[in-house]
Amino acid sequence: MNKSNLPKEVVGLLEKFSDKGYEIYIVGGAVRDLLMGKLVYDWDFTTNATPKQILKVIPEGFYDNAFGTVGIKYESHDKPFEITTFRTEGTYSDNRRPDSISWGKSLNEDLKRRDFTINAMALDNTKKIIDPFKGQVDIEKKIIRTVGSAQKRFSEDALRMMRAIRIASEIGFTIEQKTLDAISQNAPLIEKIAKERVKSELFKILSSPHPHEGMILFKSSGLLEKILPELSKCFGVEQKSPQRHHKYDVGTHLFMSLKKCKSDNPVVRFAALIHDIGKPQTYKKLDSGVITFYNHEMVSTTIAKNISTRLKLSKAEDEKLITLVRYHQFTVDDKQTDASIRRFIRKVGLEHIEDMLDLRVADRLGGGATETSWRTEDFKKRIVEVQKEPFTIKDLKIGGKDVMKELNLKPGPEIGIVLKRLFHEVVENQLPNEKEILLKKLKE
Repeated sequence: MNKSNLPKEVVGLLEKFSDKGYEIYIVGGAVRDLLMGKLVYDWDFTTNATPKQILKVIPEGFYDNAFGTVGIKYESHDKPFEITTFRTEGTYSDNRRPDSISWGKSLNEDLKRRDFTINAMALDNTKKIIDPFKGQVDIEKKIIRTVGSAQKRFSEDALRMMRAIRIASEIGFTIEQKTLDAISQNAPLIEKIAKERVKSELFKILSSPHPHEGMILFKSSGLLEKILPELSKCFGVEQKSPQRHHKYDVGTHLFMSLKKCKSDNPVVRFAALIHDIGKPQTYKKLDSGVITFYNHEMVSTTIAKNISTRLKLSKAEDEKLITLVRYHQFTVDDKQTDASIRRFIRKVGLEHIEDMLDLRVADRLGGGATETSWRTEDFKKRIVEVQKEPFTIKDLKIGGKDVMKELNLKPGPEIGIVLKRLFHEVVENQLPNEKEILLKKLKE
């Protein structure tokens, strides 16, 4: 590894501290990503300088936390560089954060408190790699392994269990067996973690290049049952029956739908993962052997809302998730009228149409069907076509002033009633959206 691999801001920062006689190292995911030939987005450093001394080296830095971290922002980088004093940590009574921290005396002290071997390497100013826990070996093996005792690491900070799965999903690694066993044994501790943090890690898994593999790890580790118990109950609920196209049980179908989801939006991927989550409650097997799930989309919507509230999704995320789950069973039929398609667009919202179609394709593929059908493709074309026609009252060729003038009316609710009636006739193709014809209709 040579200096040309590093941004000039990184080289400059290393040199500033070295010139002042301080030790400084690049640490964490940045070293891992450099070794793997990946782009680095988060630059983290550790040093034997205290925060006050760090600020003397970089007066433009900012320091407003209790963990010895000074940030510095560069215009050419989206995220600030973070420089943290060597530190050691006390006990973790809440399974999340250390009760106390103290400045460490050596790099090794700092590295041994870190979570995984591939994140416990350092790179010094001469580009020498310091790797006391064989992180490079684990990169070669493509495994996630804790630094020291996995039991201890996860009992210190239970969120590390989700982070192990998230990193594996992001870089395509597997989790070393002892580490995975320790996650299973400590899975109940995840319930002590703030739901906002859990949701953040879950959405990072969903946003990763390998979300399906991440969810498999999530399930096999026991974390799925603790965080999304409603989804866990979907496994083993059979769908295969006469007159049905499904190949998998409900849980496997949902996992496969996530795998086949082409959207990179984590909310759309989450919708693919839970869109049929109400099926266990609506399961019914008829005497004919046919399995039904009547109104499962309504039950799924209620469950999705509960999950959204529990994980504290934002208002926009909640709206998108609930809309996608609620209307994922929409009808695709070549006999549908333009009016029915417009009603569908109004219900779902124009901003969610592409996501809804992505979910439909994921649902089909996740059930073992072909990627698309001529009906779906025709439906997509018709959605485009109907939008060329008037879609809201504002698109009518006449407005409130025209109504008042033609009917000699004063401003009031009656104007809106007249426009709604005209709009309905235009939408139902009973009247063309032409000004002269609409004015003539007013006079009738």
